[in-house]
Amino acid sequence: MENPVEVVNAVGFSLFMTWFLVEALIHRKRDVGDEQFSHRGMNRKVTVYTKIVFLSHVLISVTYLGFCFCEVWKLKTISAESAFPAIAWVLVTLFAMYSKNRTDVEERIWPSVFIFWWIFSCFLNAFSVVVYLLTHLKRKALPDFVLEANIADVVSFPLTILLCFSGLRSSHSVGPQELERSLLQKEDNNVVGDVSTFAHAGIWRRLTFRWLNPLFEKGRTQKLEPSHIPSVPESETAEQSSSLLQKSLRLQKTRTSSLPKAIIHAIWKPLALNALFAGMNTVASYMGPFLIANFVNFLAQKRDDSSHRYGLCLAFIFFLAKTVESLSQRQWYFGANQIGIRVRAALITFIYKKSLSIKYAGPSNGKIVNLINVDAQRVGEFFWYIHGVWLLPFQVFLALIILYRNLGGAPSFAALFTTILVMVSNTPLANMQEALHSKIMESKDSRIKATSETLRSMRVLKLHSWETAYLKKLLQLREIERICLKRYLYTCSAVAFLFWASPTLVSVITFGVCIVVKTPLTSGTVLSALATFRILQEPIYNLPELISTIAQTKVSIDRIQEFIGEEEQKKLIANHTAKASHVAIEMEMGEYSWETSSSNLKKPTIKIPEKIKIMKGDKVAICGSVGSGKSSLLCSILGEIPRISGIGIKVYGSKAYVPQSAWIQTGTVRENILFGKEMNRGLYDEVLEGCALNKDIELWVDGDLCVVGERGMNLSGGQKQRIQLARAIYSNSDVYLLDDPFSAVDAHTGAHLFKECLMQLLSRKTVVYVTHQLEFLGASDHVLVLKDGKIVQSGKYKDLIEDPNGELVKQMAAHSQSLSQVNSPQPQSFPTSAPHRRDQNEVTEEKFNEPNKNGKLAERTHEEETGSGRVQWQVYSKFVTSAYKGALVPVIILCQVLFQGLQVGSNYWIAWATEKEGRVSTEKLIGMFTMLSGGSSLFILGRAVLLTTVAINTAQRLYLDMITSIFRAPISFFDSTPTSRILNRSSTDQSTVDTDIPYRLAGLAFAVIQLLSIIIIMSHVSWHIFLLFIGIIAISAWYQDYYISTARELARMVASRIAPILHHFSESIAGAATIRSFNQEDSFLAKTLSLIDDYSSLAFHNCATMEWLCVRINFLFNLGFLLVLIILVSLPRSAIDPSLAGLAATYGLNLNILQAWVIWNLCNVENKMISVERILQFSSIPSEAPLVIENCRPSPEWPANGTIELQNLHVQYNLSLPMVLKGINCKFPGENKIGVVGRTGSGKSTLIQALFRVVEPSEGRILIDGVDICKIGLEDLRSRLSIIPQDPTLFQGTIRVNLDPLQQHSDQEIWEVLDKCRLAEIVRQDQRLLDAPVAEDGENWSVGQRQLVCLARALLKKRRILVLDEATASVDTATDNVIQKTIREETSNCTVITIAHRIPTVIDNDLVLVLDEGRVIEYDSPAQLLKNNSSAFSSLVMEFLRRSSKN
Repeated sequence: MENPVEVVNAVGFSLFMTWFLVEALIHRKRDVGDEQFSHRGMNRKVTVYTKIVFLSHVLISVTYLGFCFCEVWKLKTISAESAFPAIAWVLVTLFAMYSKNRTDVEERIWPSVFIFWWIFSCFLNAFSVVVYLLTHLKRKALPDFVLEANIADVVSFPLTILLCFSGLRSSHSVGPQELERSLLQKEDNNVVGDVSTFAHAGIWRRLTFRWLNPLFEKGRTQKLEPSHIPSVPESETAEQSSSLLQKSLRLQKTRTSSLPKAIIHAIWKPLALNALFAGMNTVASYMGPFLIANFVNFLAQKRDDSSHRYGLCLAFIFFLAKTVESLSQRQWYFGANQIGIRVRAALITFIYKKSLSIKYAGPSNGKIVNLINVDAQRVGEFFWYIHGVWLLPFQVFLALIILYRNLGGAPSFAALFTTILVMVSNTPLANMQEALHSKIMESKDSRIKATSETLRSMRVLKLHSWETAYLKKLLQLREIERICLKRYLYTCSAVAFLFWASPTLVSVITFGVCIVVKTPLTSGTVLSALATFRILQEPIYNLPELISTIAQTKVSIDRIQEFIGEEEQKKLIANHTAKASHVAIEMEMGEYSWETSSSNLKKPTIKIPEKIKIMKGDKVAICGSVGSGKSSLLCSILGEIPRISGIGIKVYGSKAYVPQSAWIQTGTVRENILFGKEMNRGLYDEVLEGCALNKDIELWVDGDLCVVGERGMNLSGGQKQRIQLARAIYSNSDVYLLDDPFSAVDAHTGAHLFKECLMQLLSRKTVVYVTHQLEFLGASDHVLVLKDGKIVQSGKYKDLIEDPNGELVKQMAAHSQSLSQVNSPQPQSFPTSAPHRRDQNEVTEEKFNEPNKNGKLAERTHEEETGSGRVQWQVYSKFVTSAYKGALVPVIILCQVLFQGLQVGSNYWIAWATEKEGRVSTEKLIGMFTMLSGGSSLFILGRAVLLTTVAINTAQRLYLDMITSIFRAPISFFDSTPTSRILNRSSTDQSTVDTDIPYRLAGLAFAVIQLLSIIIIMSHVSWHIFLLFIGIIAISAWYQDYYISTARELARMVASRIAPILHHFSESIAGAATIRSFNQEDSFLAKTLSLIDDYSSLAFHNCATMEWLCVRINFLFNLGFLLVLIILVSLPRSAIDPSLAGLAATYGLNLNILQAWVIWNLCNVENKMISVERILQFSSIPSEAPLVIENCRPSPEWPANGTIELQNLHVQYNLSLPMVLKGINCKFPGENKIGVVGRTGSGKSTLIQALFRVVEPSEGRILIDGVDICKIGLEDLRSRLSIIPQDPTLFQGTIRVNLDPLQQHSDQEIWEVLDKCRLAEIVRQDQRLLDAPVAEDGENWSVGQRQLVCLARALLKKRRILVLDEATASVDTATDNVIQKTIREETSNCTVITIAHRIPTVIDNDLVLVLDEGRVIEYDSPAQLLKNNSSAFSSLVMEFLRRSSKN
């Protein structure tokens, strides 16, 4: 008969459990409301009272659990009397955690179920302890109906009294706060994405991730948008994270701060909590192998009439241990991810701050991409592995304890020795992995850097027909990366083989030693040992991985520390407060140089020979020949160039800077002009009028709210220049530094800008402007003339012009020579009603791109297109069949099935053979076990090698398809797609495909096979188990389906949200000098913090949703395992095979981990497959026309004459847009020079685009020497033409590579064109000559010099047709005269088409074509057009002469 007190205890426990379930169901629907209430009720603090109550629960639970463990250790058994209170108190503690968030701690209200349990436990303990003391004092035996009090009862008795006292004092009344919660719950019912739901969740909601329920409900009913995602918790925000890290760095007293130490100091609290969860998980995971021998022995020894109580106790302990293991693992992984997000956000913020502060030589775009995408990411992910440093020896120690308990000393030490041996054998492989990984990263750096530069220059590459050659260069870099990747992945295969083979090796040696030393083997001890060996896999595998991860993380953190730890460059030029005198700029004697440490430098870049003072309100002009140092002088005033001697330059007041190469942000035109300032409508309108932007804004559909594409790609050069000039003027600064603002605009607009902006809007401001238009010098108060980096003349224009030997006079002579080419039309008044007459503020430049009338163009560039719904099966099919058409996939699956079968067979064999002593001989026992285990290892080796082969080939095929498709895309694709978006696919997504997705997909298949094998084994014991698992799997599938709709969209958003960060970084680096000059660092940093927080929020919730699912699926399978154990306990001895039942129980220990792995892989594979989906999106871009049409190739000599005929040419960019060219009919005779002019939108650039087939004609045709260009391949067409675009493009490399990228010309030919373009002397200044380096984007060359290099490049090609798009806009007049002469001489037998803003450039042409609204309005020789005073061309010439004659 059962003990009556035990029955009472059981009844109390049952009531508690029932109450617990009812309580959970009642409050389930109120969780959202509670959460929202907690947002408002932030004044509720956890009191000391609540902490004491909660701590009492924990201490009592630990006491009873400790007593149970001691009992098992000593007696190798456990009684129900010990196990029952332990289970009960652990469940009570868990429910206390759940209720803690719901409890009004100020009013000390706890649920009634707690009060019942406290009072019940207190009286039960009191009764047991008192009776025990009385009977022992009187030395009488205890009655049978009284449970003997144990040490746990005695220790916990005072704590139960405390809890009972708390329960009796507790009030059940509903206070005003409960009413407030009810009201606020209704009020905030629709709140989802405005606040961080995690930050205000209680312990129970955090433990079970129920704080995510509102997000899942939203994701279930509609497609998630970024606005639906709650904000990232305050502790994970970029601002908070970076400030903590900054504080930690400052606390270090050493001169050189250690970034790793600072990171650990900044996150030590969450890291310590994370370590606690990791430790709990490890201890709980070893409870299964620790107790499995007891359970197997129970099954083997039980009789049909024996009590099941002991077996049920063990089953519940298993369930409790697995539950603790699951919950602690989920908190461990989530906490590690949370720490990683915090660290990553802090590091990215540091990298951005450093990028923005670096002067002189900013970081390359490729390096920044890798620092953010790879290095910061890896440092963040390291916190998944950090606890392995101490967990690994702890895990080995626990395994040894279990083995020692079951097998004794010698086998345990044999297992330890073998484990160490396997670990040591893994170390060389880990070192090889590390070395190969470093090589992969170096090759990836090179590939991404080259890809970035190629994408930015794609327009130039396509116009020169060089894209095929540059594609080959990229593929060569990818091949280097692929070779390293191949060796790395095959090394990983060897590591994987060791991982799966290690339990086999350890078990064979351990059992062999057992036989040698004659240690008795039973089914229980064997299965316990096998379970322990399986757990030992993790530390064996983790050691080399941990070493490799630590090494990789060290490399990454060193790279980041090296970058952010460089000595900060002090601002040489500060905004000094205004002095009593009216000085704006003080320039002291000094020398400045870009290359302070270069051994190849022969002289400083800038030399200021005497002190110069610029007064407030002065207009100072800077002039000089190409490469004389004009832009560098402005940079020295800004403090952007290192000073190597002298005192420096002082600027009094705020500054505004307009660089020569326009820097435009992605955003609206208005945002670019306001640049962080508040809108002042009056000033804004004045600035638009002064910068001649009104006409442009009228043309755009959205006006000044039109979105500008990346780097202003959908704007003309003149529009970009005027927008940044407007930005400077609107800033209302004290000092303006303008670097050649008039070169990109025509004569009309240049005169308008000078008059309206410099002379009127900035009349009271200090303006220092660089110009090649010498007609603007006369209006200045002071002129600085530069030559070879030195200020050779300084003074008033009238004084300097009187010096016949001065440099200025020489430049003015060249200017006069240029003017003499222009003959004035007869002086007649111009009729104001002429239809072709333009206002002075109308502009003539036009972007060589899609017309700006399409104001919606850039909006397509703003938000990245993402898929929706499930990843299509075609994506999986394409991925699986990319390598060998999927032929190796069934072979890999077969290898896994055979491996699993042999593993199960070997384990069953040794369990069956040791069930009864003497069943088989020891030789046969170990021989058969070794054979079966060895066979399984061979199959795992084959699986690993085949999988790696498939992975390498699949990744390469996807990359080739994507990069080929990108290179064959039309130019319009690159105009509308930010390079960061393409780079993200080429770096992050490609890396995922290279090393992640194949193994995740295979891991899913392998885990499913393992799971099915376990279910088959269990079902073989009892068919009821099969039905049980059908139900569990069905519920799991429902959970997975419920989860995936939200998780999928989160994964897509995470993938697309890194690109805006990269884009903002590259944009900020490009405009760092401008940002610093306007003192806008804080606003740009704020935007960066916002972008990082957006990404962190998505990454945070993306990870949390996975843990939400795992918690629920884990519990389901743990419950299933508990029911399986109960079934095994309940079945009669005669109905089961003890060996098979023990094997089923042993494999069941891994059931929750395995099913979590299946579900996690199932969901993660779909999330990761989004990378494949994104790559495939870029693998099917509509391509341009074929490069070569074999049956329609022109002759090698074509074009021999260069005659171009336009026949009824109609062009529109797409069917939804109006026609741009409307029936153009004209003929450009061969070997003639044709100038093309016309106002904005007239179709000049569209005409050139049609000539190069950037846009295909809608109607009509273009004939070159009688050949219809639309019938030949693009390579055949573009390779026979030459063009010099308005924006000069240079590539990183050498001068030789920039002039002759295809290596078709000798050094002698290169030097000849350098001489002709006046570049030879500049090149000879560097000892490396043609091998002198060219920086990224040609940053170490002036814009004028870059234009000359592009001209030399075109002359070197010696094509019959040459197109010049204002090719000499940024050179001085003297150089321009020489260049024009060179062009005339070198292209005397060529057809030259010139789009020009300078009248002298086209005045000596044979013909001038004037376009208006897509039609030809004038086409004749300049002389004939000038005879008609009312012609459009005459008005342009008159304006140029009128402007020039003023000086």
